[in-house]
Amino acid sequence: MQQTLLSWLDDCSRYAPSVTAHARVTGPIVVSTFSETVAIYGIPASTLTDNGMVFTTRLAQGRKGAATRNGFETELRRLGVQQINSTPNHPTTCGKVERFQQTMKKWLRAQPEQPTTVIELQALLDTFTAYYNQHRPHRSLPHRATPTTIYTSRPKATPAEGSRTSDTHNRVRRDRIDKSGKVTLRYQGRLYSIGIGRTHARTHVILLIQDHEVRIINAITGELLRELTIDPSRDYQPRT
Repeated sequence: MQQTLLSWLDDCSRYAPSVTAHARVTGPIVVSTFSETVAIYGIPASTLTDNGMVFTTRLAQGRKGAATRNGFETELRRLGVQQINSTPNHPTTCGKVERFQQTMKKWLRAQPEQPTTVIELQALLDTFTAYYNQHRPHRSLPHRATPTTIYTSRPKATPAEGSRTSDTHNRVRRDRIDKSGKVTLRYQGRLYSIGIGRTHARTHVILLIQDHEVRIINAITGELLRELTIDPSRDYQPRT
């Protein structure tokens, strides 16, 4: 059974507020698990992750449409959370969560009955997380305390005053309408297809993007070909 695990870990106490199993970790899953964790434990001052596309698009600026913030980056900015990403090719930056993952996987492999479904795996993860947080002495913590003991006894870092922002995100993209009369645009980590019309096939265009507001202009004549507001519930944005 090939499954992917997603863990959120408190850096100071090693407390694990969320450990979940998924067939594949996607951008929306990252946002939803983070939001659920924040709703219970509060907003952190910062996050530290690797450079996976589900966490950041900062290393993908050369890719088509990758200059947009993804959903996780957008949510962190809205909440005023400082986002920190590891240096490429330096996995030790995220060493604490990597060590946690090793401990967890070792425990999972030692179980007499191995899970065959995501539901069965999640049940084991819930058991491990409770044991790890509340009962297992941690060698890296003072007096080999449990993560729960340290987490509940210390103050929590929160976003700085006034760090929340609702600023707009402006982008300019150059593209060419395909033979079926569409262009694509990535918004908050999701790819949308925008209908322009077959009469404009192969036309070079400039896309002026402000958050989810989009204007598509003929790059040669300056003619406004389409103006729209992205509907996040639809992958295809028809001309209607």
